[in-house]
Amino acid sequence: MKHLAAALVAWFATLAPAQAEDFTSRSGGPTESAMLARSTQGAPDGMAFFRPVLSGVLYRAGFSGGDKGRTGLSTAQRGALCGDGFSKAFYADFGKNTDYGVTSCGGGSLDYASARSSRPSAVMKAIHDVINNPGEGPVLVHCMWGVHSSGALSAMALVQFCGWSEVRAKAYWNDARNGAPCSGGCDKWIDAKFASFSVDPALAISDAERAAICPK
Repeated sequence: MKHLAAALVAWFATLAPAQAEDFTSRSGGPTESAMLARSTQGAPDGMAFFRPVLSGVLYRAGFSGGDKGRTGLSTAQRGALCGDGFSKAFYADFGKNTDYGVTSCGGGSLDYASARSSRPSAVMKAIHDVINNPGEGPVLVHCMWGVHSSGALSAMALVQFCGWSEVRAKAYWNDARNGAPCSGGCDKWIDAKFASFSVDPALAISDAERAAICPK
């Protein structure tokens, strides 16, 4: 793990931000370039790979240089997300020392919770709740680096809500790694995550909802 962490730190040093975006607008879905950009301007300080998955509904991210203490989003980062209209955030797989809970900001709030990429149902349900409530702000799913676990949950969301095939979703996950290494091999890693995922018919959305949020 030390060698993997060192490789990821070196790799992050080569990255640069991309264009800014309205985080709450359901404007017909993100472009492929936005989904694969190294980051979106306007991300809270210290965050990397902050980019859209479902317009106005789901974003993904990680920490610049990782999160060695497993302490998750800082008070300032939570406040920034809340101020930008986010309603929920999930830390996938690594937040063992994280103090979860609700952050209030003016008339809004951000509910921060843990998640597992091998048990995606809670995240899928939260995304579905936001889709069905247009006044509710988007979900952020993040992990330590922003390329593996958050990407897996994002790929599953594209299958669940946008009708993507598993093959296409895994290809997105792989492209969105931007060359980051995987312990044990990348194909094996993402296959193991998808082994615990299946589409839930109870979370179906309408064609109009899909047109408003799914990638172009």
